[in-house]
Amino acid sequence: MTDQTTLDVLTKAPGHDEVLPFSVDALDVRGRMVHLNQSLNSILERHDYPKAVSRLLGQAAALTVMLAASVKLEGRMIVQAQTDGPVSLLVVDMQAPGDYRATAKFDADRVAALEAADDANSGSLLGTGTLALTIDQGQYMNRYQGYVELKGGSLEDAAHDYFERSEQIPTRIRLAVSELITRSDSGETSHSWQASGMMVQFLPHASDRLVQKDLPGGGVADDEYHAGLPDDDDAWLEALALVDTLQENELADPDLSAERLLFRLFHERGVRVYDALEVHDKCSCTAEKVGGVLSQLSREEVVESIADSGQIEVTCEFCARRYDFDPKTLLKPS
Repeated sequence: MTDQTTLDVLTKAPGHDEVLPFSVDALDVRGRMVHLNQSLNSILERHDYPKAVSRLLGQAAALTVMLAASVKLEGRMIVQAQTDGPVSLLVVDMQAPGDYRATAKFDADRVAALEAADDANSGSLLGTGTLALTIDQGQYMNRYQGYVELKGGSLEDAAHDYFERSEQIPTRIRLAVSELITRSDSGETSHSWQASGMMVQFLPHASDRLVQKDLPGGGVADDEYHAGLPDDDDAWLEALALVDTLQENELADPDLSAERLLFRLFHERGVRVYDALEVHDKCSCTAEKVGGVLSQLSREEVVESIADSGQIEVTCEFCARRYDFDPKTLLKPS
């Protein structure tokens, strides 16, 4: 754990593909900041996603990496959105300590219509559905699953609902994705993406500051449920006010390090940053795993899966790697 000096913060170069823990002790705030650059571009380059889908998947990746870091993940965390919207599926799979993969399914025509109408925000792309969070820490540990309803809002909105209902921890999340276009000395242009995020949580040492307010008896409406959070604590209100001053172009600025940005926001209160965790684009698929799944197919299913090449061809939806299998090795006796 490193307590960086002010000079370190102001002179450190912007980081890529890392999540940075921090704390503001004077406000009882803990948090994470994430920047995804090379790893995200490696994922997006393998798929022909429209820009709106690339942006949404970048937001989902930044959110998942921050969530995984906040729980000190020792296994896998999967964040999955299933919806009736133009983007019907988003999956980000994070494997401790820092490997993740991501994929999306979408209706190209519906996405194009939203882009043409300049209405391709995360809420309209997702529509309604469910956001599921799964933590799997191995066969000897209980698997945790949490769900939150998607109601046409953003991923930030869904994440806030999750923390209020499942974790009951006051939390503010900011997500931003920037499209970067650079031009070389010879005039050639190159294109890339950066996804960034900040998560702050109110974790006071005095537990009575998190005591829920009394709610009315009987049925409780959705808007009444949210009344239980300590939204009148001065420290938390100050933290929220500071975080809400953050502009999207600041959060997604590739030339602005996480340390410098945190110093801008919290220097009057004193911000402490800790060792960053590097994250990488790495898929967990293998020929053995795919073969294990195929071995469960019936004889009829194997025959139906044979491609024109005479092989069974399986392409990983995450990394686009193709695996070819001889159907003779999979056919079971009739």
